[in-house]
Amino acid sequence: MTLLEVRDLEVTYPGGAAAVRGVDLSLGAGQKLGVAGESGCGKSTLALALLRLLPAGTRVTGEVLLDGEDVLTMRWGQVRAVRWAGASIVFQGAMHSLNPVHRVGDQIAEPILLHRRATPAAAKKLAGELLEQVGLPAARASAYPHELSGGQRQRVMIAMALACAPRLIIADEPTTALDVMIQAQILRLIEELVAEQDLGLIMISHDLAVLADTCDRLAVMYAGRVVEEGPARKIYEDARHPYAKALSAAFPRIGDPASRFAPRGLPGDPPDPAALPSGCTFHPRCPVAPASCAVDDQELREAGAGRRAACVHVGAAVPAPEPGPGPEPGPEPGPRPGPEPEPGPRPGPGPEPGPRPGPEPEPGPATTAEDARSST
Repeated sequence: MTLLEVRDLEVTYPGGAAAVRGVDLSLGAGQKLGVAGESGCGKSTLALALLRLLPAGTRVTGEVLLDGEDVLTMRWGQVRAVRWAGASIVFQGAMHSLNPVHRVGDQIAEPILLHRRATPAAAKKLAGELLEQVGLPAARASAYPHELSGGQRQRVMIAMALACAPRLIIADEPTTALDVMIQAQILRLIEELVAEQDLGLIMISHDLAVLADTCDRLAVMYAGRVVEEGPARKIYEDARHPYAKALSAAFPRIGDPASRFAPRGLPGDPPDPAALPSGCTFHPRCPVAPASCAVDDQELREAGAGRRAACVHVGAAVPAPEPGPGPEPGPEPGPRPGPEPEPGPRPGPGPEPGPRPGPEPEPGPATTAEDARSST
């Protein structure tokens, strides 16, 4: 059964910035969907729009179906019930999300008291159990946020997201600013929780390598749109859209000297959502964009089994080179000659030459008629 289905979601801020433009996504229970892209591509706006957490005055259209109910048309009482209990968010930057003057145990217990109608003693006990579930001792519930390390604060945020047993968790950059070891621990923890509790997970990151290792499917966003969507590992290893290729190539691969000594990047920045370029929004930065991309927008199209990409080159045959001018036509050829006869046996050697004749004798003096008469 589909847990979350997003249909033609569009988000426009009061100033006219189109942060999300026609996004379609689908997620089932127990599945993990990654959303990738540079800063400013609309990833965090998409996450906030799913639970109507955007500022007042923002125009949101489309459908966000959570368990078949449209979140965008719910009354505020229903939306408050869905938050934490139906879906929860692990916000980007744990230090900025936690209240610095309240103990972390009290902050975990707050949604339990509000949504699960538990007693203070039961909420305190459950907060300790949640901390142990994410790898922290229950005694750390009495600590303030500044007394915890970055990885511990991130674990507290995950414990808060699990406080009301939601079916969907949205993790917005959950490993930002963490070192590699702590990052790996947080990612393994999220994977275990999704598998054990059959949760749906949307993980947002700019790191394709992390998403390919953690998620089942991947959606790459650019300028508020999904430009490629499909199996995470396949997109990371063989992206079809030039932007997804550039994101993948920006990360060095272990054992690949080419990526180590000559890392590749993508020049320029994402466009201003309030002043998007015409045609395909990626064409000003695209190294393979034809002239038509400056005019024609590109929609998602089939790019293989379970894959889609919004690129003019997807599914198009490579044009054959045009033939050059040939020689001028001559007279029509006559009948084709038949095969030449096979050569006979090679003649043997001829007779050996005789002795070379010597020089001819020199001619004597000429005789006259008078000499001839005198000789008679």
